[in-house]
Amino acid sequence: MTYKNVTIPSDGAAIAMKDGVMQVPDNPILPFIRGDGTGPDIWAASVRVFDAAVEKCYGGKRKIHWMEVFAGELAFRQFGDWLPQETVDAFNEFLVGIKGPLTTPIGKGIRSLNVALRQMLDLYVCLRPVKYFTGVPSPVKRPEKVDMVIFRENTEDIYAGIDFEAGSDAAVKLLNFLKTEMPKEYKKVRFGIEAVNEIGVGVKPVSQPGTERLIRSAIEYALLFKRKSVTLVHKGNIMKFTEGAFRDWGYNLAKREFRNQIVTQRESWIIGNVDANAGISVEENARQIDPGYDMMTPAQQSEVRAEIEEALTLLPTHGGGKWKRLLMIRDSIADITLQQVLTRPEEFDVIATLNLNGDYLSDALAAQVGGIGIAPGGNINYITGHAVFEATHGTAPKYANLDKVNPGSMILSGEMMLRFMGWVEAADAIVNALEKTIAQKTVTYDFARQMDGAKEIKCSEFGTAIIANL
Repeated sequence: MTYKNVTIPSDGAAIAMKDGVMQVPDNPILPFIRGDGTGPDIWAASVRVFDAAVEKCYGGKRKIHWMEVFAGELAFRQFGDWLPQETVDAFNEFLVGIKGPLTTPIGKGIRSLNVALRQMLDLYVCLRPVKYFTGVPSPVKRPEKVDMVIFRENTEDIYAGIDFEAGSDAAVKLLNFLKTEMPKEYKKVRFGIEAVNEIGVGVKPVSQPGTERLIRSAIEYALLFKRKSVTLVHKGNIMKFTEGAFRDWGYNLAKREFRNQIVTQRESWIIGNVDANAGISVEENARQIDPGYDMMTPAQQSEVRAEIEEALTLLPTHGGGKWKRLLMIRDSIADITLQQVLTRPEEFDVIATLNLNGDYLSDALAAQVGGIGIAPGGNINYITGHAVFEATHGTAPKYANLDKVNPGSMILSGEMMLRFMGWVEAADAIVNALEKTIAQKTVTYDFARQMDGAKEIKCSEFGTAIIANL
């Protein structure tokens, strides 16, 4: 493509996908957005770390050619557009890139620049690894037990943007439709039922294809990196046909596409009972996995027995303890998950969840390991290879141009990007150097104020210290 306001580096080449495999040249062109507020500060520190790690690990054989593209306040000031089409086109053409935090314009129009980019490029996975680095101040007693990877669905749920203002034509039209065509459901609206112009209304889409591609990516990731479990987090006890369907579609996909590599938690209970007592009956197995079995209706009991009989067909491949070496697929209600990641974090590994649940979980977990300032993220389409990695925090405009804030989120997002590209050596070098720098208590103000004997340094100096520790 040709670009009007973007300069393509002359010496680089684009990353491409061929037959489903990413082709990364030694001189890739990577689009980047500096970001608003503190974005320029954290980008300036981070890009030096990326370049130094690549140089250190590959001795000049590999080099990133950075291509600046524009979004947010800078784009609006220069081009009158918060998210120029050229920026979307550049990420689309060059596949992989990185961005700083962006201001969301207040008022009408784009709800969120970040959400807009994800939807325009169909970046259906928000990948948020959460791991503790030794020495980072934490509000919990055992933060080192936190080592999770969140696969947050990125394009559906309430973030799809089907959200109508009270009194708007769309809201009134939808509510009148419910009132006329679905009066039983309309009665569930508690307030303003006689005055539809007083009710805001939203629609929450959750699809089988959207669910399956997310959970497939989570399972493939867990198998590739030898993780122990994938937990489907949902609120299916209340929203049975959206979040409950997410759970059911996830289990069905896991059993259909990964049968010999996975075991569900309930299957493990059933097969484990047989391993412990080869003569156990289906009825007794049912009572052990469902203590309320005897109080169930005959139809419910029949469903449990059918589940057990289906699991027993797995004995040749999963019995005799073989299931213990397989990837565990389990599920957890969203509210209890938010409690258990605090009280029992070691029980969670890879988490696959819907958009809103993932938003809550990723920020809550970030707090356990040092805060959003050091939490990385990536938005990925594993099918097409498109990926935009990003600092996950806000713009913090009051700290803009002060060379003060922690660039850790951007640096670790870049580490994720390098790993995604297959440049594992450079990614590992950045992680090790960052952890060493923190262990030396040479940190930015947010950590220094919580650490005894710490040396507070500037954002740029933190980047320099990491480079020295590569």
